[in-house]
Amino acid sequence: MEPLSPNTEVRLAVSQCFHILSSSTDIKDIITALQTLHCYLDDGPESKATSVQRTEFRRAHFTRTLQFLVSHIQADWFHSLTTAQRTELWDGFFLQGPPEQALLVLMDGIGELSASASLDHMVSITERFLQSSRLADLLWSYCLHTAPSDSPQLRETLLGRVVSLPDVTANKLHLNNKALFLPQQYYPLLAAEILSALEKTCQALKDGTDCSLTFVAQTLGKLCIQGHSALVLAVMAPRLSACTRSDMVWQRVCWKLFENVPQRWVESVLTGLVQVVSGPKALGRIIGNLVLTNKKAQFVITHKLLLLQYKYETRVLRIILGYLAADKDRRPLLIQVLRSVCQAWANPSAVKHTPLEQQLYVSKALLLSVTLLNDTELHNLRSDLLQCLLGGMQSHLDSSVVRIRHIGMVVGECLSSRLDMNGAELKFEYDQDEETQELLSLMTPVTDDESEAEPVNRVDSPQETKEESPRSAQNQAPKTDSESDLDSDDELTPYDMSADQELSKASPPRYLRDCLETLISSDDPMRVELSLRAAEGLVRKNAFAAREISVQLTKVLLHMEDKYSILGFMSLRQATMVALTVIDTIPVTQYLTTEFYSLNYSLRQRLDILEVLALAAQELSKPVTEISDTSLSIAASTDLTPYPGDNPVHWREEVEKRIQSKTRRISKGATKPPAKATLNRYAPVAGHFFFPLLRNFDKPQVTFDLLGSDQLVLGRLIRTLGLFMHLAANSTIAAQMGRALLDFVWAVRYHVDQVVRRGVLFAVCSVFLSVNSQNLLVDLGDQLFETRTWLADVAEGDPDGDCRSLAVQSLVLMDKCLKKQMQNPQALSLES
Repeated sequence: MEPLSPNTEVRLAVSQCFHILSSSTDIKDIITALQTLHCYLDDGPESKATSVQRTEFRRAHFTRTLQFLVSHIQADWFHSLTTAQRTELWDGFFLQGPPEQALLVLMDGIGELSASASLDHMVSITERFLQSSRLADLLWSYCLHTAPSDSPQLRETLLGRVVSLPDVTANKLHLNNKALFLPQQYYPLLAAEILSALEKTCQALKDGTDCSLTFVAQTLGKLCIQGHSALVLAVMAPRLSACTRSDMVWQRVCWKLFENVPQRWVESVLTGLVQVVSGPKALGRIIGNLVLTNKKAQFVITHKLLLLQYKYETRVLRIILGYLAADKDRRPLLIQVLRSVCQAWANPSAVKHTPLEQQLYVSKALLLSVTLLNDTELHNLRSDLLQCLLGGMQSHLDSSVVRIRHIGMVVGECLSSRLDMNGAELKFEYDQDEETQELLSLMTPVTDDESEAEPVNRVDSPQETKEESPRSAQNQAPKTDSESDLDSDDELTPYDMSADQELSKASPPRYLRDCLETLISSDDPMRVELSLRAAEGLVRKNAFAAREISVQLTKVLLHMEDKYSILGFMSLRQATMVALTVIDTIPVTQYLTTEFYSLNYSLRQRLDILEVLALAAQELSKPVTEISDTSLSIAASTDLTPYPGDNPVHWREEVEKRIQSKTRRISKGATKPPAKATLNRYAPVAGHFFFPLLRNFDKPQVTFDLLGSDQLVLGRLIRTLGLFMHLAANSTIAAQMGRALLDFVWAVRYHVDQVVRRGVLFAVCSVFLSVNSQNLLVDLGDQLFETRTWLADVAEGDPDGDCRSLAVQSLVLMDKCLKKQMQNPQALSLES
């Protein structure tokens, strides 16, 4: 007979062992069959199988053997094995053979078995598989091309099992899941195994052995695309940064690793890497010139992370831009980025339609890019930067949002100082806060990676640093004898003069008409200030005299300018006009609402009118108690303070106190009387505040275009109307006001300015809060469906976060009102 081929011998031997394990009940035959199968895995000199037989077994029969063992895990012979025999002869198959085949069978077994001791045993083997560095062996086998030839489908399946092992075990084991299978432990372990495979690759390359990083790169890409980049790269980045600092082989391996990442996963890998790497130098050592050879990487680094996404910290911008500036081959990309950022920052449409956070992010990128330019590049880009400065400043300063204007001011100052326009640097006055200080600090370059990794908590100006040193030295200097003698003479305690007031030659006016004449004709700063400070008190003290000159005094105050730099001028002027509006509501309100649309008024004056009307309406809507009414009438009739005994309330309180002191009670309940209903002074005059402001809004004047460039006033007007609507809650005119307000704001609901959109949403909220649910459904039923659709669109797609939040609140209020009315359909049927 002709001898059998090695392949046939292995196939027959494996089939015979399977037959014994399936039918035999003799434990000795079972152990012999398992040992026969094991001999094809042993690589030592004592192995009974030849090298060809072992290779054939691993290629064609290993997976089938593992699947057979898993299918017979509940057989009697399995439970007859001792613990040592089971560990050596059964568990050893999964821990010694090809790791990729073992992992696939283990994961399939965990997924197929139900909750039992067999499942627990499979989980235990999987845990030992991970602890014995079998994942590193799996990755290394693909690096050396020693893994069996596989199809793209098999490789994709293996990648899925490696990456999603925590998901598979969690879905199967639930609360009995092992700690090693949790993402917080598994993915750092997998990252360490990747590093181990890379280290073996570096050593093999130094020894002259060719390796492939395709599978490792695919594993890294799939880990990142599934959202595990933070856990994996947080372990890999520090090690890669340290190894590439002085080893060129490590640098080549890292460059090849990231070059082999599939295109569809490049973005997730780079996005995760720039967030955990220590600095631009480390990023350059790890990925090399990947942005020059990979178009997807170039798009992510130079465009998407800078202009499309804005959720990252400032250090990420420093790392990206510093990486582009660190190499002469990459510096043209820095120039390209700067031009793109300049166009985005100076685009008026972007200022109006993009979120404020994104505008702040782009401003940081602009300042960091300008800081990284050398003198030659700055000279070549001077015209582009000047165009960006002029156009961007105009767009930002025209915005109605204070933070956007501050961003424009800070960026304008920094750019002008960097361009060195012959001493013509821009200077603005704005409040210093964390945001502006961070923008200013970006002009100071950071050189080393260690300082970049440290967050900046406080920015000290150079002047503070210089001033602190001599002061501290002076405080620490010892006193001389002459200084001690001088100090010994100062033993008298200084007199407290903090409450002293400067004597004034002029006295405050006692009559309101004198106050009016002074404000009109006097040029004495002291008299004008005293009259302005006394005006509010005189108006509230003598209502009769105030009504005689209310409109005239309001006109004077509205046109009054702060010529003498009076402390608190704006608040004093505003408080007096509010008092006049409260005392003589209808005439003053008619005057102010008429003047709002008149010619030759500044935007500041129109905003003052809205503020005065809003404050007066709020004061009128507050309840007035009986005691305060009595005191007001007394103060209005006479300047003399009444004697306490003349007040009838006084002796009644004394009698009540005596009765309470002489009476014994077993239990004492609430002694305060229930609150009495008081008249709302605002409700009867709400229409005088509200409706006149709705006229002429669509007629542009010579100095005033409400629907055009004056969007700041439009936003404040809509918010003021919403306030009037809210204060008129449950009044008879509320439904009419709500209908008119919705008609007014409907035309500007898609306004480009976010302040106007916020005002519109505030007004809609006020309508839903103030109008009775029954009236809301009856009078505004035809508008509710369109309003709800619009609110849903705003809540989902508006670029401004406050607008989205207000839209959600409006939807909740609308649904609440409709649900309340639907639960009481009887009232609706009676109304109809």
